[in-house]
Amino acid sequence: TTAAGAAVAGGVAAPLLVSWFPSAKALAAGAPVEADISKLEAGQQITLEWRGKPVWVLRRTPEMLQRLAQNAPLLADPESKAARQPDYVKGEARSIKPEIFVVEGVCTHLGCSPTLKKEVGAASDMGADWPGGYYCPCHNSRFDLAARVFKGSPAPTNMTVPPHRFASDSVVVIGEDT
Repeated sequence: TTAAGAAVAGGVAAPLLVSWFPSAKALAAGAPVEADISKLEAGQQITLEWRGKPVWVLRRTPEMLQRLAQNAPLLADPESKAARQPDYVKGEARSIKPEIFVVEGVCTHLGCSPTLKKEVGAASDMGADWPGGYYCPCHNSRFDLAARVFKGSPAPTNMTVPPHRFASDSVVVIGEDT
C-alpha cells in the first residue's frame, strides 16, 4: 500500500513540478539564443530564430566592410539615427565586431524576409551598380550589408539590430546585452 501511495503521489507531483518550468515555446519567445560562429567563413551567413523572427549572423569580408563607407550617399539613414538598435552598435558597420554582423531578418516595410545578395555589380542579378546587400522581393526594398535602407526603397527605416553580446570569440548570444 505504501509503494502504491508513493507511486500515485509521484504521478501527481511530477506534472506539477514540470509546469513550473517554461515550455520550449515560451523559451523560444524571448530567451537568449547562442550561436557558434567558429566555423562561419568570410562571406557566409547563418540564420537563427529568436522571438519567432529570423536573425542573421553574417561574417563580412574586408571588401564588404570597405563598401559600407562608399554606400553612405545612397542611403536614407546612413548613420542609423532612426533605426532600432542598441547604443553599442553605432557607426557604419552597425556591429560590435565589424566583421560579425547580427540583424533581424525582417524588412521594416511590411515584415517580409529579405534575401542576401552579396555579389556586386555585373556578378549579381541586381544590376551593374549593385554594391551588395539585402533585397526584399515583396516590394523591392534594398539594404546594404549593414542592413541600412537605400533611398527610394519602400522600407521606412534600417533593419533592426537585436541586443547581443559575444560570450567568447566563437559564441554570440542573441537577446542579451553585456
